[in-house]
Amino acid sequence: MPYYDGVELSSTYADASERGYGFFASNVTHVDVLLGLLQGADSADSDLVVQVNRKIAAAFGNGDATVGLNAFAAYIERVADSVDVGVFCNVDHVHLPNQADFLDAVAESGVPSSVMVDASDTSFEENVELTREAVERLDEADGEMLVEAELGRVAGVEGDVETATEDAFYTDPERAVEFVERTGCDLLAISVGTQHGVASGQDLDIRPDVARAVRDALDDAGFDVPLVVHGSSGLTDEQVRAFVDAGVRKFNKNTRYQYEFARTLADFYRDHADAVRPPEGVVDDRADFFGDADWSPDRTYFHPQAAAEAVQDRIAAVYGGLADLTGSAGRSRHGRR
Repeated sequence: MPYYDGVELSSTYADASERGYGFFASNVTHVDVLLGLLQGADSADSDLVVQVNRKIAAAFGNGDATVGLNAFAAYIERVADSVDVGVFCNVDHVHLPNQADFLDAVAESGVPSSVMVDASDTSFEENVELTREAVERLDEADGEMLVEAELGRVAGVEGDVETATEDAFYTDPERAVEFVERTGCDLLAISVGTQHGVASGQDLDIRPDVARAVRDALDDAGFDVPLVVHGSSGLTDEQVRAFVDAGVRKFNKNTRYQYEFARTLADFYRDHADAVRPPEGVVDDRADFFGDADWSPDRTYFHPQAAAEAVQDRIAAVYGGLADLTGSAGRSRHGRR
């Protein structure tokens, strides 16, 4: 299926709201993560939202975030044709005002389906002003790119920005209505007690009731704006289901995929260490590639694609389970029915 823009993404979120399901929007830090997500979404018959932030865009662009964003977009537009589901891209956490230059590059590129602008670490009034300016800038440049904003602070580290746990707070429903009305944002990320990064062992007070209260307040005011939860890697299945029931349609997930990538590689090379590292008594002559040794490494296992396929398979399996969890499995609006 083709890669889709914000108009189709808006319709996809509307369908999720009407039918009561959600999506895990998945950050891509490596091409094998992307390919695994595409495979998993295709197998699950779930439309797919992938995400990239400025730091990772810079990595894809050899240090230049604008080059990386355009390269990533060109790649995903091509590989999306290989699957039978809708594929969308969100640019995640463009921190304002210090990343305004990157927002300009995003606007000029016209490639993402949506953009998440983040001024949540500023005052309410400054958050409103910066978000409204971003909405106007993106509407003027493209007109089809959705804008996600954040009201409330999520603890943890996102990109290079850290929010202390004591600085996090829950989103107020009345303020959420005012924020949406004054900014014109298309999606709203709210603070419900989650945390960016690894949340295991943290004393988090997860509050689906806050999401429900914000959803009800927006509905009463006539704003059909999908709600977003950031920092979802540490949520239990029961908590995710509770948030879906409370009206959350988009969950951001990043750390889990990073862990699965590293863990799969660690397990793969541990299991095949004898094929990659010389045994005891054999000189580790990497410079001459063991030309004088009785032992040689096994290309079956040191070929990068062997480990890459293991990573892709694992990411695909993880995404399939997540699509089942949020109810998006079997509900692609753009693929088979």
